[in-house]
Amino acid sequence: MRILVIEDDEALGASLTWGLKAEGYVVCLTADGAEGLWLAQEHDFDLIVLDVMLPGLDGYQICARLREAGKWTPILMLTAMDAPLDQAEGLDLGADDYLTKPFSYPVLLAHLRALLRRSTRERPAQLRSGELTLDPATHAVHFAGRPLALTPGEASVLEYLLRAEGRTVSKAELLEHCWDMASRADPAVVEVRIHHLRRKTDASVIETVRGRGYRIDPHRP
Repeated sequence: MRILVIEDDEALGASLTWGLKAEGYVVCLTADGAEGLWLAQEHDFDLIVLDVMLPGLDGYQICARLREAGKWTPILMLTAMDAPLDQAEGLDLGADDYLTKPFSYPVLLAHLRALLRRSTRERPAQLRSGELTLDPATHAVHFAGRPLALTPGEASVLEYLLRAEGRTVSKAELLEHCWDMASRADPAVVEVRIHHLRRKTDASVIETVRGRGYRIDPHRP
């Protein structure tokens, strides 16, 4: 899952990036409103964490412009302004949720998970393929009844393939959604991560579709 964080508080931005990456999300961080708008328009994200007070363009302007352009990526707005009218303005402009600073990190994660569940694509509580299960909320993975110790990056690839519901996913698509922008130069990193996942699960779980990419059959016995 890819999250765009638009936050000009350097310490908070770094903390959010570190924490979300540790949870297995791919994070793109910017501190500038205009750049954030451009990133949100030019790239596909699963969710946007948007501060209100930003240089260049504020969060309200970014939210309004994205909705006017038909971009319906879920938006969680962050702000130190807790007046009801401030919250109402953000929601009326198209934000999906609102969180005031300071906030508890577990509460932030719960808000993000709720938004991801409510987005247009159905997001079940547990992803499954045969004896393989993955809980998106906790990133707990089990195979044949035993827990698997996956890295956040491995869990991210596995979750993306499971959510594809049998569709073949190319290396380029996996790089786009499961690696940050600085790590997308070499498609060989996808092969390495797939190899690690096969070793930890079973060689038959992730199928190679020659010349096209990888898939997981959601109806495996």
